[in-house]
Amino acid sequence: MKKKSTKYIFVTGGVMSSLGKGLASASIAALLEARGIRVSLQKLDPYLNVDPGTMNPYQHGEVYVTDDGAETDLDLGHYERFTNVITSQDSNVTTGRVYNEVISKERKGDYLGQTVQVIPHITDEIIRRVFALKGKSDVAIVEIGGTVGDIESLPYLEAIRQIRTQLGKENAIFIHLTYVPYISAAGELKTKPTQHSVKDLLQIGIQPDILLCRTDRFLSNDIKRKIALFCNLNIESVITALDVDVIYEVPLIFHKEGLDDIILETLRIWTKEPDLFKWENIISRIKKLKYKTTIGVVGKYIDLKDAYKSLHEALYHASYESNTHLTIKYIDSEELEQSSAKKLLAGCDGILVPGGFGDRGFEGKISAIQYARENNIPFFGICLGLQMAIIEYARNVCKIKDANTRESNKKTKNYLIDIMKNQKNIKEKGGTMRLGKYPCNLKKSSKAYSAYKKIKISERHRHRYEVNPSFHSKLKVNGLILSGLSPDGKLVEIIELKKHKWFLACQFHPEFKSKPFLSHPLFKGFIKASTNSKND
Repeated sequence: MKKKSTKYIFVTGGVMSSLGKGLASASIAALLEARGIRVSLQKLDPYLNVDPGTMNPYQHGEVYVTDDGAETDLDLGHYERFTNVITSQDSNVTTGRVYNEVISKERKGDYLGQTVQVIPHITDEIIRRVFALKGKSDVAIVEIGGTVGDIESLPYLEAIRQIRTQLGKENAIFIHLTYVPYISAAGELKTKPTQHSVKDLLQIGIQPDILLCRTDRFLSNDIKRKIALFCNLNIESVITALDVDVIYEVPLIFHKEGLDDIILETLRIWTKEPDLFKWENIISRIKKLKYKTTIGVVGKYIDLKDAYKSLHEALYHASYESNTHLTIKYIDSEELEQSSAKKLLAGCDGILVPGGFGDRGFEGKISAIQYARENNIPFFGICLGLQMAIIEYARNVCKIKDANTRESNKKTKNYLIDIMKNQKNIKEKGGTMRLGKYPCNLKKSSKAYSAYKKIKISERHRHRYEVNPSFHSKLKVNGLILSGLSPDGKLVEIIELKKHKWFLACQFHPEFKSKPFLSHPLFKGFIKASTNSKND
């Protein structure tokens, strides 16, 4: 039997950034999966960094980590949360990676004296990476980062134009996400931004097959007809991408608008009707949440919520499963250094200290952890949160007053948190941390085991520092439970306290593996403990 070839959906964006191409791509993938189609997803990012691992969270948002250790764009988190796809190194392509490869080939003489240019050499490398998805799925959804009109995106748009020419419309389609604003002073929706955005695409040689129009209300047939006329489309191909309160409603909105039917018709794919029960069920559940709880997130990137995107979603996933309406209260860790924890954390039923880099706000995080420990408030520490919990415990329980981390600027004889041995001689920062999936063994009598219901687990990491093995015994003698360790027993993965409502911290990032239909066990335990404390 002849193997079916992979078909491609290319998703572009216009007018402005942050319209939600990642969510749109993930939602399209979810609808196709609901019809039994195997999908893969890929993000093409136009920045010159090799990956976002060295970028400031305020500029880029969260760095999402895959099982195989790729540091990637946060949209890959949407891909995994909305689908059964497991992303990898191949799932995120940046201009930095593309140029690195082309220049490396040129240095080796692979181009045999040719003048190396954007077309064809850069575009050929982009096409090669897109075609790496061939055979891995029935449909590959490829999101192009940036906005049409950006000079950085031009090689990617040229590459997908060439792919469409090569494969034909029935094997490669273009979906363009644009913006239709409502001008309250005029009392009407404006289609001109969409018209101009499509015009920009047409100048590049790309005619969109489908338009997703981001807007705050459903588009009338008159508005759709006007957009279709000016953009060379059928009215059915103009889809409302409605603003929603809960992102997991997007697949249902798209289906209501007929998006999946149009995609399948254009790609000449015939399937069963979609099974959307799990999407309908979770939206129904969200609208009927019974309990209430407030979680205080103590971090230093609080001015940009996308810096904690997966964390944010994992908390909500657990709240849905616990029948709890969740309020997240973000607290600046630097502000905690200048004010009392009792004042800033008032009203929080649980306290979470997430990951981060650099020593800014260290003491504020330690103060929040001490407040949670001493007042029996559920606490959850992640990555740096575990390291700060170790330091707080060492200082205030083990009486090691100068306990600190080597990441801090303060010198001490007692580095409870130290650089990993294999990290000491590393000069380059990008892609050199402990990254990706690593195993962990749990103690059977622990809260961690009660959450996971198994002894052997594996989770995704992104860090350079570890709990110093020289202090393991001292911590244990003073009552700290090292409930999760690496298989060789040398690296601390999870710590917890026995005589506390719920005090647990982990060195890995559990938020990367949480889904709306199956919340992560540790987040579920944390929210449950926080909700119980509220409703006792």
